[in-house]
Amino acid sequence: MSEATWWYRGGTSKHDLHYRREAEVNTTLEELLLYFIFLINLCILTFGMVNPHMYYLNKVMSSLFVDTSLPDDERSSFRSIRSITEFWKFMEGPLIDGLYWDSWYGNKQLYSVKNSSRIYSENILLGIPRVRQLRVRNNTCKVYPAFQSLVSDCYSKYTVENEDFSDFGLKRNPEWTHTPSSRTAPWHWGFVGVYRDGGYIVTLSKSKSETKAKFVDLRLNNWISRGTRAVFIDFSLYNANVNLFCIIRLLAEFPATGGLLTSWQFYSVKLLRYVSYYDYFIASCEIIFCIFLFVFIIQELRKVNEFKSAYFRSVWNWLEMLLLLLCFLAMSFYAYCNMQSFLLLGQLLKNTDSYPDFYFLAYWHIYYNNVIAITIFFAWIKIFKFISFNETMSQLSSTLSRCMKDIVGFAIMFFIIFSAYAQLGFLVFGSQVDDFSTFQNSIFAQFRIVLGDFNFAGIQQANWILGPIYFITFIFFVFFVLLNMFLAIINDTYSEVKADYSIGRRPDFELGKIIQKSCFNVLEKLRLKKAQAKEEKKMQNTDLAQRARREGFDESEIQEAEQMKRWKERLEKKYYSTEIQDDYQPVTQQEFRELFLYAVELEKELHYVSLKLNQLMRKLH
Repeated sequence: MSEATWWYRGGTSKHDLHYRREAEVNTTLEELLLYFIFLINLCILTFGMVNPHMYYLNKVMSSLFVDTSLPDDERSSFRSIRSITEFWKFMEGPLIDGLYWDSWYGNKQLYSVKNSSRIYSENILLGIPRVRQLRVRNNTCKVYPAFQSLVSDCYSKYTVENEDFSDFGLKRNPEWTHTPSSRTAPWHWGFVGVYRDGGYIVTLSKSKSETKAKFVDLRLNNWISRGTRAVFIDFSLYNANVNLFCIIRLLAEFPATGGLLTSWQFYSVKLLRYVSYYDYFIASCEIIFCIFLFVFIIQELRKVNEFKSAYFRSVWNWLEMLLLLLCFLAMSFYAYCNMQSFLLLGQLLKNTDSYPDFYFLAYWHIYYNNVIAITIFFAWIKIFKFISFNETMSQLSSTLSRCMKDIVGFAIMFFIIFSAYAQLGFLVFGSQVDDFSTFQNSIFAQFRIVLGDFNFAGIQQANWILGPIYFITFIFFVFFVLLNMFLAIINDTYSEVKADYSIGRRPDFELGKIIQKSCFNVLEKLRLKKAQAKEEKKMQNTDLAQRARREGFDESEIQEAEQMKRWKERLEKKYYSTEIQDDYQPVTQQEFRELFLYAVELEKELHYVSLKLNQLMRKLH
């Protein structure tokens, strides 16, 4: 019976199976090389978006507007102001001094152009700054009946329903009348509320004296009152030396509890994308990225058409679809930001006496950066799809996949205990300890406790009985018990995987063999590997033969042993090869005859060894 008459699993011969697997491995290798090119291009593209000068520009602007001391009070700054009086001191002092730079050392004039404000002599103030406030109506909260005689006015926290749209104060001026918000403007997330655009807007002047006079007029006429809930200070800068825009927003929130909370945002972004030769190189990488995206979409559509519903059973295919979706979102954000930047810059050049809303562009540019960051993260994670060519990394992936059910069960138990302690900490310490002021803060505070960053003195001061009990029991159950259980699950599973690999129950690293075989062929063509292997094998055989002669074996026994060794190597290479791994490997009659003769020869050798051992035992007795 010939080999062609033996079929493998319903009609596929060994030769066809081997050819199919070799073609599949070659396709995987080509896909890996193509993906590495895409990943390198994506890394160049993402790092080309980031400029080290962004950090330094944000830092110097933060130092100027946030950390500059108030007049007559060196210990206070915008970072630490807590009252309306201190806020007006900031507006009439550090803010105006920081915005209007029209002279150099010795009062020497810097520029003679109309818009001559140059912050730190290098950063151009674009257009004019804007100050706006959001207010709430009176009687927007309910007062307990017993206190209604004491409380005549009641201003609730800021919400869209509570917002005041009516004019107030000096109604003849625009800063005392309400301006509707734009539908496309993004909302701002503050400490105590989420604020939308619009409100009561004050447009500043290009003149420092005029702006200061306007602030004094607003202060004397109580522009900020009990109904005020937020005041925004917005302006934008451009530094031509590093081709960066810096969009700055300073926010003062006036919560319903009284007092004042300050926050700030400094966004350094590159809105003019193509200026230098390096920028045009990045543009070429962007074009290559779009080509790769188109090719990958075509590949995945072909796979869906070929495998139908089976395509969605693989985790790697879901990761592939997620990666393509993120790439498409990044490309959409990029096109939208560039288009809006072009339109807004055109309007600014036409009218330099108005406020340019670059915060809108910075907002979407930050979202674009976030999408790109998540994309590059999952792009690196996808490399694990090709780790089967390395045994060590395969052990890691096998360990994680095998213990996934145990980890899910452990995670449920962990988060039940973790959430219980988080709610306990929030209810007991929330009113006195900042780390537990909200339920979300409590969760993150407990993660910090696990990492060793905690404020035990604050917990103990908040409640000297429950504080230590909470801390000690949390450390015991979470740190000493649960985390060690998690490590035990990983360790036991890894031991099982190592044991399976040691007895041969391991995946077939065919991709690694293809790479190794290619390197071997290259060395063989260079006549390096072949000569070296033959020389080592010849020296090894010579050493074994000389050793056998010293032990007293005759030439016939040595030749017979060498023949058996060659026969054994040939059969092992044929039947123990890992090129085809399966439990159902057919054999022909000729192959069965060779195996039978080999077994007979082994029986003779065992009988010969047994006789030698018997002779040796007699001599010992």
